Amino acid sequence: MRHTLALPLLAFAIAFPAATAIGQSQDPLRSKPQAKEEQVDQKAKKKREAIYDEAADAKQQIAAALVKAKKENRRVLIQWGANWCGWCYLLHDLCKSDRQLQRELRYEYDVVLVDIGRWDKNVDLAEHYGADFKKHGVPYLTVLDADGSVLVNRETGSLEDGSKHDPAKVLAFLRENKAPYLSADSVLSEGLAQANETGKRVFLHFGAPWCGWCHRLEDWMAREDVARILGKDFVDVKIDTDRTIGGQDLMKHYTKGQPNGIPWYAVVDPNGEVLVTSNYPTNNIGFPYQPEEIEAFGQMLAEGSIRLTDKDIAALKESLAEARQEIERRRAERRRSDPR
Repeated sequence: MRHTLALPLLAFAIAFPAATAIGQSQDPLRSKPQAKEEQVDQKAKKKREAIYDEAADAKQQIAAALVKAKKENRRVLIQWGANWCGWCYLLHDLCKSDRQLQRELRYEYDVVLVDIGRWDKNVDLAEHYGADFKKHGVPYLTVLDADGSVLVNRETGSLEDGSKHDPAKVLAFLRENKAPYLSADSVLSEGLAQANETGKRVFLHFGAPWCGWCHRLEDWMAREDVARILGKDFVDVKIDTDRTIGGQDLMKHYTKGQPNGIPWYAVVDPNGEVLVTSNYPTNNIGFPYQPEEIEAFGQMLAEGSIRLTDKDIAALKESLAEARQEIERRRAERRRSDPR
């Protein structure tokens, strides 16, 4: 159900007897006046953790999501709503609990929850994307392609089934608007061509949406300071073994069929020849986390680079050590908050 702006009194009096007649009078989110509706939502808000970041810069959130979507060949899904909106929580909870929806979103979308305040926040941004949530209510969905163009705006009333959202309808909507899969060979060919034009090499890495260590590697590589250094020598080419056509076959080609796990990576010259791999010296480094893995990664880069200096490699190793510290800090916080 989408929350809507308060209707004129006459229209409200006409509309709601019909709802009562079909047994909706017991649903406070659907059939109560706006003031009552918000009272219910305020109580819910006290019990539930906020899902919308009310202090966030929505434009920056969407811009960051577009960068990731461009790199991963995904879509950006904007969910307009607010922390007082019970139906926003229902949709959010469904997407978290339903395994098919959870997978579809993890694989195909970068999701941004944009706070609308009391119908008065991020209004200019919504107008820019043609998202008329004032007319249709919230939650309201906008799908963008990786270039930021609007593919579809959708009110969520059509995705409902009685007092909840229908998971089959939501799943169909997501599948209908996901990005077409690319060929792994074509993705690599583009990277090799770029490397040839710029006098660089390709940092070819394989991963998958379910792989946490792959995400850690990709997030580290996306850091501005890290990307600047790696960009001196390498064209970044990511092959998603689950979401690119022929991705698993391409990985088997480069790993020579050996089971190495992911993330797995190699430095490749513009002709596609392997210069050095993450099997360094023998076992796959994966995301460089342990001190010996960080050291091996530095040696691998030194062997596979053209222009990187000792100072550059030292800076990369230091940033990996910092990433490890941050991961450990977060783990410690989780243990303190949930000692089980």
